[in-house]
Amino acid sequence: MPDNTQMEDRSIIVDGDVLIGNHSEISYGLLARSIIIGERVKIDGDIVAEENVRLDLWSNINGDVRTKKDAYIGERTNINGKLVVKGDLDIGNDVHIEEDFEAKGWIVIRNPVPVIVYIILYLAELLRLGEGEEVDKMLDELFSEDSEIFKERALIVPNGTKITLDMIRIPDKAIIGDNCRMLGNIRAHSIEVKDNTTLFGSIRTRDEIRIGQNSEIHGDLITRGEVYVDKGSRVMGEINADAIIVHEDAKIDGAMRGIRGVFLMSDEEEYENGSE
Repeated sequence: MPDNTQMEDRSIIVDGDVLIGNHSEISYGLLARSIIIGERVKIDGDIVAEENVRLDLWSNINGDVRTKKDAYIGERTNINGKLVVKGDLDIGNDVHIEEDFEAKGWIVIRNPVPVIVYIILYLAELLRLGEGEEVDKMLDELFSEDSEIFKERALIVPNGTKITLDMIRIPDKAIIGDNCRMLGNIRAHSIEVKDNTTLFGSIRTRDEIRIGQNSEIHGDLITRGEVYVDKGSRVMGEINADAIIVHEDAKIDGAMRGIRGVFLMSDEEEYENGSE
């Protein structure tokens, strides 16, 4: 979850882009700059984008799809609402739109190239042209956490993620940015919650849980690994972990149970040393 992401009653609002992996289920609508939805994804709400929208095949949208630029709709996609496109529309076969659709630009009936295929074709063309350095640069940009792509605010949801009104289940590591508002109990392999973020729910992981500064967790923290709670944060529940490391200026409302113990840190330097 990028910085400033807000989960409202029926929508997830993101400053930047949204990328939803294949076979995911999202019980919210999405409001973002551009939105890319993978194959066989279910969205229970409206999709509203400032820029492009791309829906891969067999996706199911229980709401409207609206974009101020272009839209790419894969075959056998189902939209149980309106489709409003201010730019061009590429649409595949057997697409079902429950209500009216509107496109201001060109309408082309063809199956749009899936995002991953587009990237592979682009890389293949660069290799054919002997642009090995450009390929290396692109791969670095795609997969480096320090790259400009990751510095841009983007919500990236791994394949098979399930986000319901009361549960967020992620089959991987979860990272929640600064100044976010989250709803639901989180289940993940591990999690990092950054600064000034509020979660209305509990967290359960297999690996470590890290809570940054001045964040609030309205629930329990449970893990087989270690828990770190930084300065100014508050956990309104219990903590159960292998080891618990808490800053002296943090507040824990419930009991703390650490198999290897509970450690109190007095400042940021000691906190970082204690977390190693």
